[in-house]
Amino acid sequence: MLFLGFDTGGTYTDAVIFDPGTSQVLAAAKSLTTKHDLSIGLRKAMELVLPSASREISLVSLSTTLATNALVEGQGSPICLLLIGYDQGSLKRADLGRALGTDPVAFIAGGHNATGDEQAPLDRAALEAAVRQHGSKVASFAVSSFFSVRNPAHELAARELIRDITGLPVTCGHELTSKLDAPRRALTTALNARLIPQLQHLIRAVEGLMREKNIAAPLMVVKGDGSLVTAEFALNRPVETILSGPAASVVGARHLSGEGDVLVSDMGGTTTDVALLRDGRPILDRNGATVGGWKTMVEAVAVHTFGLGGDSEIRREGARLEVGPRRLVPLSLLAREHPHALEILKGQLDAERLPPQSGRFALRNRSLDAGLESLSQSQAELWTMLADGPLPLSRIAQRYATLKAVDRLVERGLVIVAGMTPSDAAHILGRQTDWNASAAQIGAELWIKDDLAAARPADADARTLAARIVEAVVVHTARVLIASVLGADEGKQLWEEDSLGRRLVDQAVGPMPAGDLLQTSLTISRPIVAIGAPAASYYPEVARRLRTRLVVPPNAGVCNAVGAVAGGVLQTVNALITSPAEGRFRTHLPSGNRDFSSLETAADFALREGRALATRLALDAGAAEVEITHSRKDKIHRDPMGFELFIESRIEVTGLGRPRIAAA
Repeated sequence: MLFLGFDTGGTYTDAVIFDPGTSQVLAAAKSLTTKHDLSIGLRKAMELVLPSASREISLVSLSTTLATNALVEGQGSPICLLLIGYDQGSLKRADLGRALGTDPVAFIAGGHNATGDEQAPLDRAALEAAVRQHGSKVASFAVSSFFSVRNPAHELAARELIRDITGLPVTCGHELTSKLDAPRRALTTALNARLIPQLQHLIRAVEGLMREKNIAAPLMVVKGDGSLVTAEFALNRPVETILSGPAASVVGARHLSGEGDVLVSDMGGTTTDVALLRDGRPILDRNGATVGGWKTMVEAVAVHTFGLGGDSEIRREGARLEVGPRRLVPLSLLAREHPHALEILKGQLDAERLPPQSGRFALRNRSLDAGLESLSQSQAELWTMLADGPLPLSRIAQRYATLKAVDRLVERGLVIVAGMTPSDAAHILGRQTDWNASAAQIGAELWIKDDLAAARPADADARTLAARIVEAVVVHTARVLIASVLGADEGKQLWEEDSLGRRLVDQAVGPMPAGDLLQTSLTISRPIVAIGAPAASYYPEVARRLRTRLVVPPNAGVCNAVGAVAGGVLQTVNALITSPAEGRFRTHLPSGNRDFSSLETAADFALREGRALATRLALDAGAAEVEITHSRKDKIHRDPMGFELFIESRIEVTGLGRPRIAAA
């Protein structure tokens, strides 16, 4: 009996064969993630590790940073958000309007109040009109009804109508959280709907390969809290897979390093994710994960995610170089995959006058997620132009409308830009050798030539520029570790808003200026477990500057894939009991509301229903057997005279279990 674990990131797809009997990694491999067709990268990684007898595989599990990366980079498929019972001002709260961007939103009469009673009838005519108007231009729908966590009736009715008319995926807010805060719930619902096509693409690719290799085993996906769910379960709730990769990395880091109290820092191609292990367990963010600036209502590992990776964009900030948050395709990788790009780069370098946007290309990132009618004319023209491979931005820049179309298609994740990255710097310095170093070298020379043409201070040669890029990554990595220890918001202020704080932090983690009268040092008191493919290039120096111990465990480069097969199934149901009138106690459950004449009768019903629902959810999520635990917290106000006023009662029921595996 063997487990096959995958992790699909923005740059690499990892695969491992794991023996659950000995808890050993028997084989590990990496392959480039091929976003236009994920099955290509998955197949290569699988074939490098798969034993000849694929029947030995009893479980396949998958973690991914695709959802996290999409949020960090501001990408996603087009959606329509239906807000039932909300007012127009809701778009100004929780950054909901900014998150939607140009995607359509419709306000529909309906919704409920805090006690779960209907505040207005659902306007079915307006709902149907909105669905028919937008259905052909979007990839999925998001539905959030006012106080749906107290009564989901209008969301359920809307979902049924949308499915009947369009057949498109529908996300309902009450399925994702039981907490109040309507704008944040609507935001989380919209993000979930936007991520469905991407996760669907990944899961279908893995399922196809399993059929091809005759692997008759369950397929599981890692959630953001480190637990596992079936692939079909994840497809309905892809937002719960944000921080899936970091959660898997924490589980894998604990397993591979044996360390119990450490900072786990996972550096990939797109992001750096930092989490704290305490007594061997990851800390969860009960208030909801924040990713890419969006404060969701998804319970996940308390991880700080930063747009910093081996493939991050290098930007000029005055005389400084800054890194990220956007991911680019490294020029060295572009030229390896598309050799004609190297000739274009040579032509740009040899040109008497440097073309605009030199050293940058646009290329398709993945398949179209909605009909062509979802694209403007200029976007459709660009999409067609890129059908045969990457194009230099110098050619696209000749038409302003087409250049703007690049930005819009990058926002949707359909197109990606190639340019200078830390991975290219690593090739120039000989720290990385698997891609095309010549393209990286020319990219650096184009950068220097552009600086000279603009009368900016320029580096002496490509190696000097590459060393400066590596230094920028080391400094920024140290910054994000400090920010994670302090708290992301507070730590970020040190180098963005507080000039003295920035100077002290940068002086502590940057090169020490000779003769400086003020000497600053910072120490992180926990060891750092560094994982991810680029970690070995940067973290030894980072740990030295932060005066802490560095642990790079065996198989650190595929740690996420190990974590993907080391978790269990966990599903939680929350029940709320309120008292809308004296002598009446109302249970609020995902299945609906019910009134009782006594608190204990209501609590018994809520616990019984919660146990049944948690058991069913855990089984649906892929558990072999389910163990139930529960807790109850009553909120009762007692005044000095002994009078008691019931406020509410919360019952949490959790179903736990190991994942089902294929019979030997």
